[in-house]
Amino acid sequence: MEYMALLMFACVFVVLLAGYPVAFSLAGTALLFAAIGTVTGQFDDTLGFLPERLEGIMTNQILIAVPLFVFMGVMLERSKVAEQLLDTMGRLFGPLPGGLGISVTVVGMLLAASTGIVGATVVTMGLLSLPTMLRRGYDPAVASGAICAAGTLGQIIPPSIVLVLLGDVLSSAYQQAQLAQGSFSPETVSVADLFVGALIPGLVLVALYIAWLGWLAWRAPQRVPALPASERGAGGAALAREVARVLVPPLALIVAVLGSIMGGLATPTEAAAIGAVGAMVLAAVHRRLRLDVLREVMQATTRVTAMVFLIFIGAAFFSLVFRGFAGDELVHEILTGLPGGAVGAMLVVMAVMFLLGFILDFIEITFVVVPIVGPVLLMMGLDPVWLGVMIAINLQTSFLTPPFGFSLFYLRGVAPAAVRTTQIYRGVAPFIAIQLLVLGLLALWPDLATWLPDLVYNEGSPP
Repeated sequence: MEYMALLMFACVFVVLLAGYPVAFSLAGTALLFAAIGTVTGQFDDTLGFLPERLEGIMTNQILIAVPLFVFMGVMLERSKVAEQLLDTMGRLFGPLPGGLGISVTVVGMLLAASTGIVGATVVTMGLLSLPTMLRRGYDPAVASGAICAAGTLGQIIPPSIVLVLLGDVLSSAYQQAQLAQGSFSPETVSVADLFVGALIPGLVLVALYIAWLGWLAWRAPQRVPALPASERGAGGAALAREVARVLVPPLALIVAVLGSIMGGLATPTEAAAIGAVGAMVLAAVHRRLRLDVLREVMQATTRVTAMVFLIFIGAAFFSLVFRGFAGDELVHEILTGLPGGAVGAMLVVMAVMFLLGFILDFIEITFVVVPIVGPVLLMMGLDPVWLGVMIAINLQTSFLTPPFGFSLFYLRGVAPAAVRTTQIYRGVAPFIAIQLLVLGLLALWPDLATWLPDLVYNEGSPP
């Protein structure tokens, strides 16, 4: 019976690779195997819990943050904030070798904190900045690598949709782990914990990206030339006013969202509502809050939200049938039987997730894989915040790694034909090394992820 669970897991990947929609692949495969198991007498019917599971999804207060954060991100994208940020940051850093690359990284960080949507960030910056960088003499590999790497910051810089979904799933996994260990008053971990825990690792990543571009500018300035003096525009006080005008509003929005969460003034859902309203205010300031724009934003938000929740429902089918075949017990036996204990199990899970990131989006991995392996890892004594940040950075690295990284596909779709795919692959290699370095630092010093949540919430009441 346990091997039926593994066969079902393998079958769903075959169906996904055939190009079928994720939600229907998960639910359809699960129902097919449930029928086979029922006929052969091998299935412990767990589908009776499905109504309760679906009701829990639809009434989950945390998940209300998903459409609100999506609305915030799409509204900022339509309001031309990214375009103005790239132009102004380019003029600010342009006089320096590597300045355009640094501006792409800074804007990528701000867009990640504003939208949290990797595809939208990569495509936006690829359309706006890649032609400019190539026209100014940048090495195509360096330009492509900087854009892809900055775009993936949406995985780890809060408030990220990835962290919202991962936080909710890890919260359930943490409670399961404690109940399985006999603790009937379990501690909780929240999305806010994960937001705060991801802040320092995310900023470390940004600093290392900029450091790499600075080193490259020092060693090979011809690959990342400065803007010609004739194209820098006005400087001095005029540039300072322009930077303030363009940079302060999105920064204020980010501070309002994250500050309200960290200060205990709002839950992530309430902060997401603040962000959605703030994005509309920014769009109005940029004179983009028109009826047609609002209609486009609401339609895009509805499509993304419907996709997320449909995958949720498909994943609920899949996980229940997987448990009906005792798959969770098999996973527990495999992971606890590995040499090295928690370290060995963590290495195997990270490797599997990294490979799955080539063919699955973060939503599928979060809803399908994390509920299966999360309780086992947490029962081994791993910190849930640290585990969540490790998973997020691991998936971020996977999405950046050739030949199947999603970020590479997004950029390839909008890059000029003159930019070869091999150049994109070569350009992301240093950034992949930086990602792996940060993963290693987190593994050696978990305090990078856990120190700030402990400082913020142990001295006061968590939101």
